[in-house]
Amino acid sequence: MATVAQASLALQTALRQVSAEVDRQFDKLLAIPSDPRENLYRAMRHAAISGGKRLRPLLVFATAQLFGVDKTCAARVATAVECIHVYSLIHDDLPAMDNDDVRRGKPTVHRQFDEATAILAGDCLHALAFEILADEATHADPFVRVELIACLSHSSGPSGMAGGQMMDLEAEKTSFDLPTVTRLQAMKTGALIACAVESAAILARLTPEARTGLRGYARDIGLAFQIADDLLDAEGDEALAGKKLRKDGVAGKETFLSLLGPDRARSQAALLVDQAIAHLKSYGPEADLLRDIARYTLERDR
Repeated sequence: MATVAQASLALQTALRQVSAEVDRQFDKLLAIPSDPRENLYRAMRHAAISGGKRLRPLLVFATAQLFGVDKTCAARVATAVECIHVYSLIHDDLPAMDNDDVRRGKPTVHRQFDEATAILAGDCLHALAFEILADEATHADPFVRVELIACLSHSSGPSGMAGGQMMDLEAEKTSFDLPTVTRLQAMKTGALIACAVESAAILARLTPEARTGLRGYARDIGLAFQIADDLLDAEGDEALAGKKLRKDGVAGKETFLSLLGPDRARSQAALLVDQAIAHLKSYGPEADLLRDIARYTLERDR
């Protein structure tokens, strides 16, 4: 696996800029109050600031850039999507879920603070996502704001991320075939990735028909990203990943890797990346960052 440093210069620059912008947004939104909620805000900041790949915010920015969307609007939407992602990580790490001690190279929220604070921190980030989208500062048109809220709620609920997580818990008790694992991962991982791209299209006021290629792109990189995750879980370096690895094998879960084997899994991921890039054929060089992101799903080391 290549490191982030081996990604294209444009992608390296975009990753740094987006990470810095999302950190600025969280720093502003999560100012620590001088009252009994102090630890709650500290827990939210611990999870949200200075960490992670920021892939979902990057997809919002890269897609918004295609259509000249205002950067302030894109930044707010990107932060809302990242709020949902971070909340899901806090809850996934809890003893009732994956029971992890390390996330993004630092103690998980329930280890750094306590379980009750972690649950509330996740709840608050979930609520904050929709507070951001409902604010006029995100977009002047209320119909755009409602569509953004509908997209994120659908992608994070029982038909998306949370439903996929429930299927993932069930995977520890029964054997899933390849179509079921594909559906699980399209919901658990792919839905929020797809929402990041879709949200930028909503900001650009694209018609549903004009979003077809972008939706295909997002679907394919979502699955490629998960296959790469499966490979990293089995073969990666925990120090680079910043979290515990080898968990799926210990839990006995069926994954793309266990069902396909390493070689076929890599080939399938590469095919998905090629398909994703092909979905962008109607765009010129202005979509190169999206193409670089597709390749990065396979090249990352964490």
